[in-house]
Amino acid sequence: MARIGLVAHDDKKDDLCRWAEAHRDRLGLHELWGTGTTGSRVKAATGLDVHLLKSGPLGGDQQLGAMICEGRLDVLIFFIDPLSAQPHDVDVKALTRLATLYDVPLANNKSTADAVLAAVPNPAEG
Repeated sequence: MARIGLVAHDDKKDDLCRWAEAHRDRLGLHELWGTGTTGSRVKAATGLDVHLLKSGPLGGDQQLGAMICEGRLDVLIFFIDPLSAQPHDVDVKALTRLATLYDVPLANNKSTADAVLAAVPNPAEG
């Protein structure tokens, strides 16, 4: 079972929810962690069990980063909005830097999320 982090910028939360709905069955095989608002929205849209952290600007991005450093997160799905400035951009950069540093698969959009999820072993297949 993989531990998957889910986070999205405000203008990408709907996209992440649609992506999660499309992959509901596969995601349901794994342990999901989400920043406050994103995780709550994915949970409501899919009915999946998502462990909720703080909202991104209130420390949720940093909590995911700590999980990466501690080896407690296997995949990070982070739908980034490249067209909007983020007030907590430093946290966003730190989180993506940690995923890169610790070699955690990182998806920033639907296409890469599809590829990353397809590469995650299916625990039902042993």
